[in-house]
Amino acid sequence: MSASLGSGPHRPPQTTLRHRLAELRGPAAVPRPLDARALAALAANPGCRRRAILDGAGVDKTALAAKLGAPSAFGQSQFAIARGNAFEAKVKADGGRELLALLGIAEPGEVDLPELAAAGPEGRAARTALALREATAAGRWALLDHPMLALEVAGSPVYLEPDAVVVRPDGRWTVVEIKSFPMIDGSADASKVGAAARQAAVYVLALEKVAAVTEGAAVAHQVLLVCPKDFSNLPTASAVDVRKQLAVTRRQLARLTRIEEIADTLPEGVTFDLAQCSPEELASAVECVPPAYAPECLAACELAFHCRERARAADAVAALGRSVRGELGGLTTVGAVLAAARGEAGDPDDPAVAALRRARALRAEALEVAGCR
Repeated sequence: MSASLGSGPHRPPQTTLRHRLAELRGPAAVPRPLDARALAALAANPGCRRRAILDGAGVDKTALAAKLGAPSAFGQSQFAIARGNAFEAKVKADGGRELLALLGIAEPGEVDLPELAAAGPEGRAARTALALREATAAGRWALLDHPMLALEVAGSPVYLEPDAVVVRPDGRWTVVEIKSFPMIDGSADASKVGAAARQAAVYVLALEKVAAVTEGAAVAHQVLLVCPKDFSNLPTASAVDVRKQLAVTRRQLARLTRIEEIADTLPEGVTFDLAQCSPEELASAVECVPPAYAPECLAACELAFHCRERARAADAVAALGRSVRGELGGLTTVGAVLAAARGEAGDPDDPAVAALRRARALRAEALEVAGCR
């Protein structure tokens, strides 16, 4: 753990990042651990400083959203969780026969199934690393069911648990993601596949840390996505390339390791202590950290409803989506967009302003023609 530079005028220079994050979270609050879903969500919206600092400090964003008066609807339903668990159990039943069949292995006896039990996540991660090294050295097929992987994030270990990892005789390690959404006619919902790919990329990154110190090992950049086939409960599989998601995740995690830079921009005394702060104090603290809201956040972040409400109150075009925000350039509010379209403001040489005025003229012309008819 590296010490924060403590560049703030009132903060002691010896204050460590761990201590600073504890101050933000609240000294009595237990840090909420990051998982693969949270890291994947960060990678999907790398510009959100608000989520970065809250996740880095281990703040319970679900409880925070509730205290802010915008409770989150984010998360899987109990029915979806039960369905997913049942499908995963079916895929892995009988020594993983159905899963191994998808890999072209007809007889489960040809595959080693290492025992990964150990005390605590740290012990399980060490046992998983040993099992991976032993399977690679043996040069045989091996299936690791729910291995535990460790990844350092912002100076602290994060423990991750993929559905499975397959070790091939040539030393390649492949992440297996088992999802309960259907794959119809060989393809699945693009947004769900994208979310699964971002999550799997986190596992690949953690595996690469172990492979780097394992002779003869290499991590495949194609993960095996296993889903129900069509409208049945029979499993089918598709290889998903996660190199793009892996590059984004690496960049985001590198940004998180400099989370002290975000913390140092906060005013002295700011805290997200859920036990001690009133809703008004928490709202004020949250507003000190700029968000990067987009409608996609509604499916990935517990604070999305709060951020959407504030974006709408500020008349921000970000509430309309990233593509719209990107097209409008320096026009950051709906009021500024309308004023530019009416010719009341904006630089006529700005392509966005020129396009808005052209669109308004075409609309007026269309309405006039429609009126004549």
